[in-house]
Amino acid sequence: MKFLESKFECSIYTKKDLFPSLLPEVVFSGRSNVGKSSLINKLLNKKLLARTSSTPGKTIGINFYKVNNKIFFVDLPGYGYAKISYAEKRRLSELVDFYFKSRRKFSLILQIIDIRFPPTQSDLQMINFLKVSNLHFLIIMSKSDKLSKSQYKEKVQNICKETYINEIEKIPFSSLTGHNILNIKKIIASQFKH
Repeated sequence: MKFLESKFECSIYTKKDLFPSLLPEVVFSGRSNVGKSSLINKLLNKKLLARTSSTPGKTIGINFYKVNNKIFFVDLPGYGYAKISYAEKRRLSELVDFYFKSRRKFSLILQIIDIRFPPTQSDLQMINFLKVSNLHFLIIMSKSDKLSKSQYKEKVQNICKETYINEIEKIPFSSLTGHNILNIKKIIASQFKH
């Protein structure tokens, strides 16, 4: 599958706005500023479709992008950003929780973590949730271009030692160089072969 057509469909800010799941959904999850929007843009070969920002906490809803009129790419709000209010954190957490508990056509969850740092407690909680929920997911290790070769190997080994994610497929990725973007595209496309 080639991602030939893509457009921003809508943003969901409240539970009542969430529409029925009519198309398969590929979900992008991760902490604030980890590179979810950058990965979406790279996959769709569009620089500005998904808004990126150097300031964490900019995604305050669930963003839907329709691809090939056949699937949705779903950009979840990032978690773990300390500088938003407790009420806003709670709203976002409840919205995401409601989204996952709704009857959606989940095809694949891309759980994104920053390769430069150990997975946060929030990362591990999310990964454990995905495992317990029996959702099909893999881990994208973003920002791989920020490391030297020796650092890269060390970080991957350290991440692989984490209890929750040892046996889960992990793919390093860089939005700057496009490292592994074709591999990620193939994995997504493989979910839609009949």
